[in-house]
Parts: sequence; C-alpha cells; structure tokens
Amino acid sequence: MKIVVIGGTGLIGSKTVERLRKRGHEVIAASPNSGVNTITGEGLAEALAGAEVVLDLANSPSFEDKAVLEFFQTSGRNLLAAEKAAGVKHHIALSVVGTERLQDSGYFRGKLAQEKLITASGIPYTIVHSTQFMEFLGGIAQSGTIGGTVRLSPAYVQLIASDDVADAMADVALSPAVDGMIEIAGPERVRLSELVARYLKAMKDPRTVEADAEAKYFGARLNDQSLVSDDDPRLGSITFEQWFATSARPK
Repeated sequence: MKIVVIGGTGLIGSKTVERLRKRGHEVIAASPNSGVNTITGEGLAEALAGAEVVLDLANSPSFEDKAVLEFFQTSGRNLLAAEKAAGVKHHIALSVVGTERLQDSGYFRGKLAQEKLITASGIPYTIVHSTQFMEFLGGIAQSGTIGGTVRLSPAYVQLIASDDVADAMADVALSPAVDGMIEIAGPERVRLSELVARYLKAMKDPRTVEADAEAKYFGARLNDQSLVSDDDPRLGSITFEQWFATSARPK
C-alpha cells in the first residue's frame, strides 16, 4: 500500500515512516525539502498519485497567532483538495488533546480550524488527539522562564514519548478510518510544574521551578482537565525515566 506522510522528516514523521516501511509498505516522506509543499501546493499531486492513505504530521514553523492559523488553514485546504483529486481513501491527522478546551491559545485555534476542514472534507478520516510529547519538555521550560526561574502551571499533564506516538500513528495508518477522533496519552499523570522540575534537575539545569496556577501555557490558562485524556486513550508504555535514560542528555 502506498502511504504518504506529510511532515515525514520531522520528529514523529520520520519515526512513523520507518515503522511503516518495516511493515513492507511504500512510504513517501513528504516535506518541502523533498519537493512537496502543502502551503504552495508544489509536488502534492505527484506525491499523492496512487496513494491510499495520507498522514498529516506537519506542524506550523511559527507559533504566532496569525501565522499558525494561516498555516493550518492553507495547508489543510491544499492537502485535502489534492487528496480528493487523487482518490485517497483515508486521511489521518495528528492533533492535540485539549484542542477544543484551550481556544485562548492561537496554536489551539489553528489546530481546531484544521480539524474542522478535515471533518467537512468528505474524505474518510481519523484525527488522533495526542497529549504533549516528552521531547517538548525543554521548550515548555523555556516558555515559562524569566531569569533563573521557570513559572509554570501545576495542572496535570500526561506526556507521551515520540516513539509511542509513532507506534500509534503507524497502527492507525493500517486500520480503517473511524470518521472521528481517538486519543493517545502517556502512562503517567503528573503535575506540569513537578515534571519540568524533575526534568531540569536530571539535566543538571540550575533553574528553579515555581508552580503558578495563573501561568499560561502558550497563551491559555490550564486546569487539571485541560491537557489530560479522559476519553479511554491508548496509553504509551514509556515512562519519563525510561525516556530520559535513552533520549535526553544532561548538559
């Protein structure tokens, strides 16, 4: 089966491509570097010719409110139109647990706009809502840093390792469309401020973490339900300690 992975050279995309190829499928790792651009439309028709399944794992290069909305809307429209023309049978997109709950954030507004395009497209689809990736811990810490202090919400999170995400995306690619959403999440529910403190300590980073219920997460205020899944998610198996031991390195 021919499968096209948009964003196929990124963190999740490259791992998903590897898994699908190992299962014997013809997989196109599509990205601007390979001549496939969902913003301009360049190379889309050629890449999608004969494809049965498309996974959209691309992410906006900018988190600025207007830019992220334009990215997901333009990319989504171009990709879905090209899929219709090519007769694609299953469109899969990776989105975020809590998207509909965090509309104060420009990023989550962009993701919701993308999801609405998919559900209205008429193409059989599966939207995978994932909790935040463990690989984002450094960026999350940086987002809350002022001087030597990291101010973050103590709301619960359920971070998932990218390897568990890629396993799930490969399985979804080889399964029938559900015409709905499924959720994936990490194996542990822990407070964001506490997890980032553990991460920084393990990284031998001297910054201190302060829990602040008013601290915003990329523009949105969190509560204990914002970023966790209560919708019978598929749980990853990799814990923070296991991920850190193999994927992170102290400075």
